[in-house]
Amino acid sequence: MTIDLTSFRALSFDCYGTLIDWEAGIVAVLGPWAHEQRLDLTAEELLRAYAGNEAAVEREIPTARYPDVLAEAFRRTGTDLGGAVSDQWAHRLGDSVPDWPAFPDSADALARLRSHYLLIILSNVHRDGFAGSNRLLRGDFAAVVTAEDVGAYKPAENHFRALDTVLPDLGVARSELLHVAQSLFHDHVPATREGLPSVWINRRHDRPGWGATPEPGDGWSYDLEFPSMAAFADAVDSAFST
Repeated sequence: MTIDLTSFRALSFDCYGTLIDWEAGIVAVLGPWAHEQRLDLTAEELLRAYAGNEAAVEREIPTARYPDVLAEAFRRTGTDLGGAVSDQWAHRLGDSVPDWPAFPDSADALARLRSHYLLIILSNVHRDGFAGSNRLLRGDFAAVVTAEDVGAYKPAENHFRALDTVLPDLGVARSELLHVAQSLFHDHVPATREGLPSVWINRRHDRPGWGATPEPGDGWSYDLEFPSMAAFADAVDSAFST
């Protein structure tokens, strides 16, 4: 272990991919669409085709609300795969965020972590979408920063710069913040750039490839790695008990 988990007062979290199983949510729409289009593709193949398109839309239209990003990314994915994406299908994905399932360990891990830290959300989503997801997470978050709030999507720096306002309001120094996320591309690249220590929740530790997340191309690092939120919460409980 390279950092002292007891030295931090707050945790900032990515949500989708870390706490919410966004890949399951995306495939729940792309899978039936592919079947309708008679495209013989696995879930991993669909996610791989989709990943770059979502990142591109977020980069090109940073002020778009997340449902519109999802819809446009779906249309572009359809073009790449040779299948038509109707407005109905596009909006079905765009409107699906509140239906995406939480990972089974997320709510319990958050409750345990809340006994040690203030919890902050830094998410590439819109406020209404996160509110729907938090009904599953039951998280007691001290602050929530979304793409809708900052007018950009990670890995842009906007979420992390917003911490300059959020942290002083909570009485927390930047040196007392630890970032927790699954996506190397969306979170650990900018966290490294911003000088924030981080924990990688490697949800895909038992699967090859990057799934719905583009492969990270820039410099990135992390201080600790865990296969799940439960394992991370166990390590925190252990650190505070000694």
